[in-house]
Amino acid sequence: MSSALVLYSHPMSRGRVARWMLEEVGQPYDVELVGYGPAMKSERYRAINPMGKVPALMHDGKVVTETAAICAYLADAFPQAGLAPAPADRAAYYRWLFFAAGPVEASVTNRAMGFEVPEEHERMMGYGTYGAVLDALEGALQDGGHIAGPDFSAADVYLGAQLGFGMMFGTIDKRPAFETYWLRLAARPAYQRAAEIDDALVARIQAQGGG
Repeated sequence: MSSALVLYSHPMSRGRVARWMLEEVGQPYDVELVGYGPAMKSERYRAINPMGKVPALMHDGKVVTETAAICAYLADAFPQAGLAPAPADRAAYYRWLFFAAGPVEASVTNRAMGFEVPEEHERMMGYGTYGAVLDALEGALQDGGHIAGPDFSAADVYLGAQLGFGMMFGTIDKRPAFETYWLRLAARPAYQRAAEIDDALVARIQAQGGG
């Protein structure tokens, strides 16, 4: 590995989001592919991420895990890319980045697994209900802009990827505001580059019969 930035990833994982973010940043980076199963659970990889999951990012010897954290870290590490608002203007940026990492992730995953929160226990859940989460997002995206203000940011990378994948796999309702937002993000050159790279890797892995 020759780059100061190394992404540990698999093309059929949330690592696709981290790669998109790296393409937006525009700095040279290397990728180490980590296979599911023994490789991802190996002692060597667990020294990088004890959870034995991808993605993980190494930057100048420092490790960042969790996809939302990787997006936020890269935005701060490379401010010249303009992927985070000025510190004084980050209220909406933090709000929706963490909303995507918390309520969106939890509610969509629970619903995909067939778990519906009993009405009497909704107050115990950080997200309340799946419907409430999507309604909040729909309201935030109704004006046709970006999630944290007029400019594209790391919050759009993370939230946009969740909406795009969710609508593709049927875990998120295809509401007009979501579709309009995602189509605009998916047209970005950085997303197109990242998707092309990872799609080619998926095809190669499948042709080899591996995972």
